[in-house]
Amino acid sequence: MKRRAFLGSCTLLSGMAAFAHADAGGEAAPLRRYTRCLLIDIHGAPIRQAALAVETNYVFQYPFAATPCFLLRLADPVAPVAALRRERGETYASPAGAGPAHNLVSFSAICAHKLAYPTRDVSFIRYQKARSATSSGRVIHCCADHSVYDPTAGARVVAGPAPQALACIALEHDPARDELYALGTVGAEQFAPFFEKYAIRLALEYGSLERAQKAVDATTVVRELTNYCRTTIEC
Repeated sequence: MKRRAFLGSCTLLSGMAAFAHADAGGEAAPLRRYTRCLLIDIHGAPIRQAALAVETNYVFQYPFAATPCFLLRLADPVAPVAALRRERGETYASPAGAGPAHNLVSFSAICAHKLAYPTRDVSFIRYQKARSATSSGRVIHCCADHSVYDPTAGARVVAGPAPQALACIALEHDPARDELYALGTVGAEQFAPFFEKYAIRLALEYGSLERAQKAVDATTVVRELTNYCRTTIEC
């Protein structure tokens, strides 16, 4: 699929609609809606927020079959963050954390610099709890280019060459059923350049580029990153 055609499909999926999500300062953050998708475990059961280990990397595919996202249960509540800036200069607000403790957050796992992402073989990007020689702890760190993001502040860039924050994945927690859903994205998406850059690799992995670009259905499987890929690079 050509880049122009793919962009058109994204527009169709989102319906050209922006959902107003108010931040603490009263500004509006556009939510680009995709499939409302239930997060499930490898056995098909809904993910329960209490079952998620604190400050542990989890990964799931959303909003397309080949686009990975991080799911994190942080140690503290996460408030909305206003005035995050896209590379082109537009500002937006990130959503608050989901769940009873407001500490569940999700971000696209495609680095905003050179599009490094978790594959089945290796991941150069992950949430890093401990401090290291190259970055402070409790950050999302891409070891491919040392771009560092703050997951407590909408994955804003705190170090490295990345020109903008990771796209937020908006989450919805159903307290009655204790179920967690992905709703869409907030911030700058990298999906079109991702599919363009990795077209051959993804076509081989998924059988065709069209399958890699297929929108997720009603559910998506959440796995620990260590169970998703063979090697996680630390730096």
